[in-house]
Amino acid sequence: MSDTDERIEKIRALLGELEGELRTPDDRAFVRNFDALEIPELVSQVVRFLQPLLNPYEAAVYWHMFELAVLRSGDQYCRVSTRGLMNGVVRSASGQGDVLSIQTTRGALQGLEERGAIQRVGEPTREGTPYRVLLPEEIPACCELMKPASPAATTPVDVVRNLDYYNVRENRLKVFERDGYLCKYCGKQLTRFTATLDHVQPVSEGGDNSIANLVTACLHCNSRRGSRPVMDIINEAEKRDT
Repeated sequence: MSDTDERIEKIRALLGELEGELRTPDDRAFVRNFDALEIPELVSQVVRFLQPLLNPYEAAVYWHMFELAVLRSGDQYCRVSTRGLMNGVVRSASGQGDVLSIQTTRGALQGLEERGAIQRVGEPTREGTPYRVLLPEEIPACCELMKPASPAATTPVDVVRNLDYYNVRENRLKVFERDGYLCKYCGKQLTRFTATLDHVQPVSEGGDNSIANLVTACLHCNSRRGSRPVMDIINEAEKRDT
């Protein structure tokens, strides 16, 4: 290996370390909580709520990036190049060849970014540009479509008050869906893998695990609140926003 090759490998290693350091607590929570058994449900949500918002080329590119990130790597990050997406992702509909034009490919990436389906998270290299692939649960337009489909939206709270919505996974998801996967305190968009549940009235003060006593919270707000009153955290978040 030449000196130039060695320097290139060192630069690549440093870039990899830097990208790892940029991962947020939510990113690490996704990797920790991601369960392959949930893939069918995630795929179903993409088909039902995201795909109808995309044109065919955007949908093909999103599915390609979803496969690279979520299905293959088990996280939400992948690196793609425009040239790579032009060939092998989907055939051109123009009938003039199998390869997409560079304008069509760039347009698909731009469209996905504008719809909040992907986020560019770094600068391009020879291997491509790093992107974060968002799930329907954290794409605002999809969240709006998902609300009418939530059974929790039409279920009277008092009927299920004595059920455990904190420890039972299926019930936890109903709380997240009710809250639109938004942190109650700071409004941050979350997913089922990064969201946590917070007791409105702490268990130490007699609070229970009913759906009425639980709200969706991000890791930061949940840990910062502790046993403090809910309104204290909400007021702090409002002050930061003004």
